Amino acid sequence: MSFTALAILTIFPVCMLFATFYDIFTMTIPNKITLVLIAAFAVCAPLAGISLETALWSVGLSLIVLVIGFGLFSVGIMGGGDVKLLAASTLWFGTAFTAPYLLYASIFGGVLTLAILVLRRIPILPLFAMKFPWIERLHDKKQGVPYGAALGPAAIIVFATSGWMDFILTGAPLG
Repeated sequence: MSFTALAILTIFPVCMLFATFYDIFTMTIPNKITLVLIAAFAVCAPLAGISLETALWSVGLSLIVLVIGFGLFSVGIMGGGDVKLLAASTLWFGTAFTAPYLLYASIFGGVLTLAILVLRRIPILPLFAMKFPWIERLHDKKQGVPYGAALGPAAIIVFATSGWMDFILTGAPLG
């Protein structure tokens, strides 16, 4: 396995997993994760054989997702960190894999939201759960939903079926 393939196999999934758990535990997603995803794409895309045209389509689609996401943020539907993570991960999926990614993210986000709504219907948390601030935050009706917890698994599933994985396994350029 080439160094580039190993870097891709490590960076993208680790960033998405980190964002998932960080969002669950803190209800935030650090900008550093988004910046690492963007920088890694800028370095890895040409090394994996992505053409400039394909890369620019990915950038354009990512910007569209960012603009729509900030519209959702402005009306309180998504958090800012979630929007930035969604746009940065869309950059990696481009036109070929963004639709499945958004579909999985929507399904997982719906299930996550329903689970949190059920949790929030419990009037008082059990004593053991109150020892964990992150569980109390998830229980708090004034808090949002850590949507990064849906974006991470969705991204990893799509990543595993994407051209990135073909490059990692075979070394064939992405084109």
